[in-house]
Amino acid sequence: MTKSQSKRRKRKSNSDLEQLAARIKALRLEKGYTNYEYFAYDNEIPRAQYGRYEKCEDTRYSSLLKIIRAHELTLPEFFSEGFK
Repeated sequence: MTKSQSKRRKRKSNSDLEQLAARIKALRLEKGYTNYEYFAYDNEIPRAQYGRYEKCEDTRYSSLLKIIRAHELTLPEFFSEGFK
């Protein structure tokens, strides 16, 4: 892999994480939670961990599933909006 291919792949990965973080935040706001800490607490997700997800830090798949379930969505429903 060339350096330019590696840079493009990294930008794409960052873009994907940004879209994921934006989707997670948008869903929380739709549920009426203006503060991510309250949402995390009400759904038994460690508040600091949940905050990292909304700040575009890498998310484990199992953690993502927990967030999706907290919003009472299926995987297809979650990925149906906010992703190109």
